Amino acid sequence: MSDNCIFCKILAKEIPSAIIAESSNCIAIDDKFPQAPVHILVIPRRHIASLHDTEPADRDLLGELLELARKCSEIKGIAEKGYRVITNIGVDGGQGVFHLHIHVLGGKKLGAKLINNG
Repeated sequence: MSDNCIFCKILAKEIPSAIIAESSNCIAIDDKFPQAPVHILVIPRRHIASLHDTEPADRDLLGELLELARKCSEIKGIAEKGYRVITNIGVDGGQGVFHLHIHVLGGKKLGAKLINNG
């Protein structure tokens, strides 16, 4: 656990959050600042700063994160129409919380524009 990490505090139940789904190594919660009608965060229980900080030994954990994302898409009813799975890495990649997590976004048609050139 990292002392100042909001996700570590959620995992330690220091900050309340409703869990949508969980597996042995991950939890999924609703994002408090949603960017789409459905916006879920899938978070590993072990603190890892970002995807870039994973190692080959984390292969199963990464698969578990994606499997839980798929399960959440079904729970939230967005699996059939489609959804987006994103992880931001580093400051320039838009990462705001430095604890590995993936975003699952859906519930509306998402545009293909990924980069704001403005």
